[in-house]
Amino acid sequence: MEINTGEEKKEPSYTEESKQVETGVSSNKTETSKNTAAVSSPPRRIRAAPHTRRIAREMGVNIEKIDGTGPSGRVIDDDVYRFAQGGDSVNDTFPDSDAAVNSTSQEKESVPLTGVRKQIAKKMSDSWNTIPHVTHFDEADITNLLNFRDELKQSDETISVTSFFIKAIVISLQDYKVFNARLDEENEMIELFKSCHIGFAADTKEGVMVPAIQNADKKTIKTINKEMKALTEKAQEGNLSPSDMKNSTFTVNNVGPLGGTAATPIINKPHTGIISFHKTKKKPAVIENDEIAIRSIMTISFSFDHRVADGARAIEFINRFIDLIENPKKLFLELA
Repeated sequence: MEINTGEEKKEPSYTEESKQVETGVSSNKTETSKNTAAVSSPPRRIRAAPHTRRIAREMGVNIEKIDGTGPSGRVIDDDVYRFAQGGDSVNDTFPDSDAAVNSTSQEKESVPLTGVRKQIAKKMSDSWNTIPHVTHFDEADITNLLNFRDELKQSDETISVTSFFIKAIVISLQDYKVFNARLDEENEMIELFKSCHIGFAADTKEGVMVPAIQNADKKTIKTINKEMKALTEKAQEGNLSPSDMKNSTFTVNNVGPLGGTAATPIINKPHTGIISFHKTKKKPAVIENDEIAIRSIMTISFSFDHRVADGARAIEFINRFIDLIENPKKLFLELA
């Protein structure tokens, strides 16, 4: 509702000052439109495989700043490595930890990365960055195996649990040869090995060493146990020779005595698989006739190269292994 005061309403005068204000507003609107257009412009489209993008993320490289050398300008793995080595990698999301922390307030000690540790670091990085790892977890009831080992002890035959594991792995590898193999990327071939040379992780002061039991598929459990014990002693004394660690086709790692429920072991390239045995725990389990009993349950983690095998084969392989160690007397049907 408008109140009439009797005075004549006057139109505002259109002065030069008004014009300047109006022009300024118009100019600001134009500038804002330009800025908005710049902000909303679509990001640069990058052609790169998921694996290449993962490498870039792990190395802290902004893949949008890389000029691809692959077909149609695609960014390939070598482009990422080359860019990172040039010192131009940018991580826009996470700042450098050295910049975020005042180094003057931190006391630190630098340890040279040399010798065995340097070789381990190089090999593990290469494996993780080039092999698409998948880890399958499972459990095995090794109560019968432990009881059988105790029976052998009473007959003065001391056999380590790992020796039984290795024999069961060898038998399983003969049924699933794709895990006793290597991928020849250059020639695009999967090489299946006829013999099983089993490398096993030995913990030493210098780091993990992997001596190999040659032709384990042709050896008895007793022989495997004897050779593994001798190689372990050599590793811990620092006396392993290059020949002790050559030609392995598969790796086993028994970390159970140290503890731990599970892990994701990194494949010992160029192998296609590695298996870890973790801590054995006594747990209630359902046995025959739906009875509950306390059993010795061990966790297993098996990492494999997804380029050469799928999950179904990995599960079948582990099922075969579990069947053998849960029913250890079956192992003697496969003696060399």
